[in-house]
Amino acid sequence: MTTAVAAPFRFFSLQVTGTRRLGPSLVRVTFAGPDLLAFHSHGHDQSLSLFLPHPGQSEPAVPYELGDGWWQAWRELPDGVRAVMRSYTLRALRRDACGNTAEIDVDFVLHGVEPGSAVQAGPASRWAARAAAGDRVVMLGPAVADNRAIRFRPPQDTDLVVLWGDETALPAVSAIVASLPAGTRARVWLEVRDAGDIQDLATEADAEITWLVRQGHGGDGSPGSPDSPSAPGSPAALQAIRGARLPPAEHPYVWIAGESGCVKALRRHFVRERGIDRRRVTFVGYWRQGLSEEQLREAE
Repeated sequence: MTTAVAAPFRFFSLQVTGTRRLGPSLVRVTFAGPDLLAFHSHGHDQSLSLFLPHPGQSEPAVPYELGDGWWQAWRELPDGVRAVMRSYTLRALRRDACGNTAEIDVDFVLHGVEPGSAVQAGPASRWAARAAAGDRVVMLGPAVADNRAIRFRPPQDTDLVVLWGDETALPAVSAIVASLPAGTRARVWLEVRDAGDIQDLATEADAEITWLVRQGHGGDGSPGSPDSPSAPGSPAALQAIRGARLPPAEHPYVWIAGESGCVKALRRHFVRERGIDRRRVTFVGYWRQGLSEEQLREAE
């Protein structure tokens, strides 16, 4: 494959080397390949895009010459042939001591793959549920360490870090919390669909972490989009955060990511109700209730 650089990003040809189930709704897939030697990132919420094959395809169908017009070229491929594209957050990047090999972890949210599920599984969930060593994907990711797909950028004077994310933001929040130095005050909320998805988060920070379990505790039970978690618990998240007392801080920094409707509501709360400077609130809509990623991109 010819991989043209669209600086600061490029395309990487990867293979699955292993999978590990993290909980009822989460699976971690590890990828490797020589191309990863050119992958660089120093961000803790590094966004990237994966191109996945359809059943029966040995590799995803993407344009071989990938420059500035790759999006239109990809869109013009026939339906059912064109690779499935989904956005994810890097969970971990590992290199060997000599820098000769590298691998990455990406965590997938599974929904609709359970027998008898009322939610229809999307193509990314189906792919991740059956991923096995040797499966091939293509990734659009950073070729430079500091790039615009990194959003967590607290100002130097930050004296309190506030985080909220649903399960789609769990990899980013986990990496952010692990990166916080000792003595950093942090207040963290994480919302997941099932109690079995709760994880132990390693950190040296003075972090108070609250888990909100959505199953039976908020959400209307309606299905989400074909490749998004079901029933985001925006009311539950707002209720929990509105009722919380934040530690006193002169220069707080807020990072919120997940379902876009919930993210917008939480941003309004922090800016309007708590009076936090909007320039110190980073908000990222990873997905939108009722829309696939293709529909969301078209809408944007």
